[in-house]
Amino acid sequence: MNKWIELCMTKRGTSLTNPFGPEVDVMKVGTKMYALFSTDGAPTVSLKCEPFRADSLREQYPEIKPGYHLNKKHWNTVSLDGNLTDEEIEAMIDHSYDLVILSMTKNERSNIGT
Repeated sequence: MNKWIELCMTKRGTSLTNPFGPEVDVMKVGTKMYALFSTDGAPTVSLKCEPFRADSLREQYPEIKPGYHLNKKHWNTVSLDGNLTDEEIEAMIDHSYDLVILSMTKNERSNIGT
């Protein structure tokens, strides 16, 4: 298991699933996706992102592209090739998780203990 999946697994209510096949590890909080790790080819992670921030990150970093096979307004696909710092990647994972938590109903948040 890579260090980013291990980080995700420390977040309350997170589960690891493979609904798109073994080459994509999908991290969910409750029933909602917040990180998709691709092991097919160069390693990447797709993360939910606030639209203005998503655009800003894409302008700043060539390693960050619009979400692959996802809503490009709300998702970024990030290359895990070593050019971004661990802190930058961790902040993007945290932001994605937090956005998904905020989109949940009170009952859904209660079910995962937040």
